[in-house]
Amino acid sequence: MPAHPTGAEGPGRRTLLTAGLGAALAAALPAGTATAAPPAPFGRFGSPSARLTERTLYVHPGGLGDHTTVQAAVTAAAGADRTLVLAAGTYRETVAVGPDRTGMTWIGATGNPGDVVVVYANAAGTPRPEGGTHGTTGSATTTVRADGFTAQGVTFANDFLRTDLPGNPGTQAVALKVQGDRSAFFHCRFLGHQDTLYADSASLAAVARQYFAHCHVEGDVDFVFGRARAVFEHCHFRTLLRPDLAAAPHGFVFAPSTARTNASGFLASRCRVTGEAPDGFYKLARPWVPGSDPTAWPSLVVRDSVLGPGIDATAPYANMREASPWQAQRFAEYRNTGPGAAITVPENRPRLTAAEAASATRAGYLGDWTPRRPCA
Repeated sequence: MPAHPTGAEGPGRRTLLTAGLGAALAAALPAGTATAAPPAPFGRFGSPSARLTERTLYVHPGGLGDHTTVQAAVTAAAGADRTLVLAAGTYRETVAVGPDRTGMTWIGATGNPGDVVVVYANAAGTPRPEGGTHGTTGSATTTVRADGFTAQGVTFANDFLRTDLPGNPGTQAVALKVQGDRSAFFHCRFLGHQDTLYADSASLAAVARQYFAHCHVEGDVDFVFGRARAVFEHCHFRTLLRPDLAAAPHGFVFAPSTARTNASGFLASRCRVTGEAPDGFYKLARPWVPGSDPTAWPSLVVRDSVLGPGIDATAPYANMREASPWQAQRFAEYRNTGPGAAITVPENRPRLTAAEAASATRAGYLGDWTPRRPCA
């Protein structure tokens, strides 16, 4: 895999992610001589003294909720269909939502995902206290294994930088790994560098339907990857500048690893791809055929989307391994626009026919499941 950035943007990223914590903690401090009461930390979503429902828990880093950490709230929320309301702040922790927490919902209290940040800095090569390293899966800041998980207005981040482990090749650093079926994310952010968003399934045989609407995802190498059947609508994919690399490619947006028995993989519809890299320095995708599934048949459709100049219009796809060429995968586009969508070498831009595009839709991918936003 190509290297991570080694410039000054790393500390800037961490400063940005932690900026909201001071304001959140301030709401929990004594008012002193001030006469005005602090704003309600959970807004219109109630409070521990006025719960929306008996199944709602409140999280506040300064102590004004039921719990001060997200993991403590997840642990306390035994059973199905629980809601966590997260007050503004930066929650520097790892979080695991087990398969028994079905139907769990996380709501960012302010409605602005920049205010509610769950972040940590593990990477695949980060040593574990008990020995060994985390590996890609273990690097995830948040891992969701439960079916029916929904999040709204939350940032999932991993702010690991290669300079944290100089010379270590294990630089995959996942912000969110989600494996459950019927997983939905509305107005969320996913921030990282390599392997930011891991849209996966619980097993090779399982079909995990996932939906991302009006979300922001950024990174550099394979920053949206996995074998889920995932639909992205009205999402923004932002490619990061790589000051450590002088030549292209700087990275790859998608790296699906769809199981051969799964009829569909990733669908990006009415999305946009922008970035800071020079023109043509990013590939739209490359196929991931992992050692755990050498029969994988990666699937990706990008349609009705705007591809900025950072995408290499001449050769938008590349191989991860020569034994699994991209031309042998299920990659296709339909009615994309923008400089990165210009068709200069037709054989490098496989396209759907109108008949094929008729089934490359949210309904076609998600079947009998209709994702619904939490009450807002």
